[in-house]
Amino acid sequence: MEPILTVNDVKLEIEGKPILKGVNLVVNKGEIHAVLGPNGAGKSTLASLVMGINGLKEPTGGEIVFKGNLLNGLGIDERANLGITLAWQDPARFEGITVEEYLKLSGRKNPELDTLECLELVGLDCTYLNRFVDETLSGGERKRVELASVLAMRPELAILDEPDSGIDFVSMEDIANMIKVMRDRGTTVLMITHREEIAEIADRATLMCDGKVVQTGSPKEVGQKFKTMCVKCEVRNPELVGGKGEN
Repeated sequence: MEPILTVNDVKLEIEGKPILKGVNLVVNKGEIHAVLGPNGAGKSTLASLVMGINGLKEPTGGEIVFKGNLLNGLGIDERANLGITLAWQDPARFEGITVEEYLKLSGRKNPELDTLECLELVGLDCTYLNRFVDETLSGGERKRVELASVLAMRPELAILDEPDSGIDFVSMEDIANMIKVMRDRGTTVLMITHREEIAEIADRATLMCDGKVVQTGSPKEVGQKFKTMCVKCEVRNPELVGGKGEN
């Protein structure tokens, strides 16, 4: 398999506190790769660092490489131009813009854009084209619209950062189908989640704990380790990461 994203010994400190502690991760082109772990494991921080958002443009140590390009220090626009996008953490909501306009903006660099097809692929019909992307859409509808925008965009890498709540607006079967459509249309998907049933969608999965990668392998194996060792731990698992842990 050809790597599309490589995270090499990435460390990050925020206000002197270590958040990422030497993360190594390889995402292969054309796969769905889940990063699984409890809240506070560093998953979303890693996603922000790859995308260059939330003030995180450069790690304290190590490097992030996308298609042979060093991402350290690049702005979000530069990363987007290389073919990376981040979705799902804060579902789309824009006052005064229709769903069709939103999809056309997202797919402005896609010469094969078909806005209706993008909606149909996420389970929405033509009546949504003239709906506004605002509070009149339910949480599930906004998640579907945002995934439709990713399909419109056709990025090479889509990072789907699952929010702490609200994902239940969309069924697991629908989530799996929509993400697989993205992969089948040429987008590599990096999913950030704290739920093993979502990680099961992936081709491969990585378990993170306390700012470190614990294991990468099949979603079943990684999900089982998460379920048996992480879920019961409120802070961290010394069995996973070494050391005495914290009380």
